[in-house]
Amino acid sequence: VQLQASGGGLVQAGDFLRLSCTGSGRTFSTYNIGWFRQAPGKEREFVAAISWSGVNLYYADSVKGRFTISRVNAKNTVYLQMNSLQPGDTAVYYCAAGAAIGQVNANDYKYWGQGTLVTVSS
Repeated sequence: VQLQASGGGLVQAGDFLRLSCTGSGRTFSTYNIGWFRQAPGKEREFVAAISWSGVNLYYADSVKGRFTISRVNAKNTVYLQMNSLQPGDTAVYYCAAGAAIGQVNANDYKYWGQGTLVTVSS
């Protein structure tokens, strides 16, 4: 499966953004999808994940209550709604597939899209 992340941009603290991860191929709906982010000089970290059915959701503690992951399989798209953005959320955001649901280790994901940059100014 090929993945493409989009929707990043420059916003102010307190603003919101919605990222999209669009997949190619008929099998996209069978993949669990994860969102990760990587800030300059830091390791890639888990943000959120959603099962292929959309029933099971997982979030990093740092984004719980602010970010929401969802998917529309008919559109081959997974969304990451990010509210109340903070400067600490500044990073390149990646979507990934190919891991069991609930995996938070980036090494467990086989397929990656290119990142989309989110910059939050104070």
